[in-house]
Amino acid sequence: MNAREVRGEDAAAQLGCASFRRDFGVDYAYLAGSMYRGIASKELVIAMGRAGFMGFLGAAGLSPERVTSDIAHIQRHLEPHQPFGVNLLCDLQHPSRETANVEMLLAHGVRVIEASAFIKVTPALVLFHLAGLRAGPGGGVDRDTRIVAKVSRPEVAREFMRPAPESIVERLVAEGRVTREQAALARRVPVAQDLTVEADSGGHTDRGVSTVLLPSMQSARLHMTREFGYAEKIRLGLAGGIGTPHAVAAAFAMGADFVMTGSINQCTVEARISDAVKDWLQTIDVQDTDYCPAGDMFEIGALVQVLKKGVLFPARARRLYALYKSHDSWEEIPQETRRQIQDAYFKKSADEVWRETCEHLRNTGRESEIERAERSPKRRMALMFRWYYGYSSRLSFMDTDFDRTNVQIHTGPALGAFNQWARGTPWENWRNRHPDRMARDLMREASSILSGYR
Repeated sequence: MNAREVRGEDAAAQLGCASFRRDFGVDYAYLAGSMYRGIASKELVIAMGRAGFMGFLGAAGLSPERVTSDIAHIQRHLEPHQPFGVNLLCDLQHPSRETANVEMLLAHGVRVIEASAFIKVTPALVLFHLAGLRAGPGGGVDRDTRIVAKVSRPEVAREFMRPAPESIVERLVAEGRVTREQAALARRVPVAQDLTVEADSGGHTDRGVSTVLLPSMQSARLHMTREFGYAEKIRLGLAGGIGTPHAVAAAFAMGADFVMTGSINQCTVEARISDAVKDWLQTIDVQDTDYCPAGDMFEIGALVQVLKKGVLFPARARRLYALYKSHDSWEEIPQETRRQIQDAYFKKSADEVWRETCEHLRNTGRESEIERAERSPKRRMALMFRWYYGYSSRLSFMDTDFDRTNVQIHTGPALGAFNQWARGTPWENWRNRHPDRMARDLMREASSILSGYR
């Protein structure tokens, strides 16, 4: 590395919030967000940690056994001072499972989580938060555990900016899960000191605009800090659409304390997704994504952003949701439409889909869901349509073009922007892409862009 490159590295390391870099033990105010079912793999997390960044393991959709195995692998390959985090996905329907996941993470020495898809602060989050609180020097509050909360709505952000709800804290004290000292310290700090403001991202999205969302969250931060008299700074990062140096520079110019990337990292050597999908993703542009109802929140119509180039999944997912809204059972749908769905979407009969759905629910300890569906034909239809989401998602992990039209790939326009920026360089081919090297160049060039405006 020549002297000019060294100066660029030094300047890049000054971007963002100094206390963020200190508290997380990173060289750069840059995170690699989680991607479900281990797409943000243990290898990706290790590469980021070794290079002075931090990545989050994509634990959502993985078995507890797989998650603990991946955590152990990461801990073996990172030094104690090299940070990493693990995703915790909200589970409103099964809060006990959410709590069990937190207990597992704490037991295995995980000290940073990325809280995703939460609309309120839950007992599981409060448990993780309080477990790391201790009295610091000079009467301060130190944290041994940290929550990085992904938020896309100001009212949800305010929940994380408040101290932990006293009712939840008292219940945890009564259960012997936290101490009275930790409960007292909880009144003086927000649940999350670090929030990632998520704009128009791949996967679950509220389609927010970064130039609207971040200033709104910054205003909320100011009000909350004044209301509760916090001694520590609430730090706000920006995610969604971060795929080029100019996007990184814009985030820091707006006052972001850190940035988080997602979609660009799924098209790297370390990402756990099929080579066939990566070959596909490296060709997309910014207009090649679309929105459709999410499988895990199918009944309420929450949206995910997915690839639309060359696939029929987004249109088919919207059609299934429309059928669900307008019919009370599978049998009520016109016979010809049912035949089309079985032949083109499911690739098998509705009876086979229902048998596989029941088998999955039994294997995951959710027999009550089967009983509920047997009493409610509409619920049974919803679960069958959810099966399609699982099937289409599994296709993205196959190294073949089997049933390419139904494949579901969560991604955002940031990847299209990165592809255009990388055109004509070695990074045009994903086989040369590594998340840590991309991160360093994005930060270095963003620093150069900002220096040019000073």
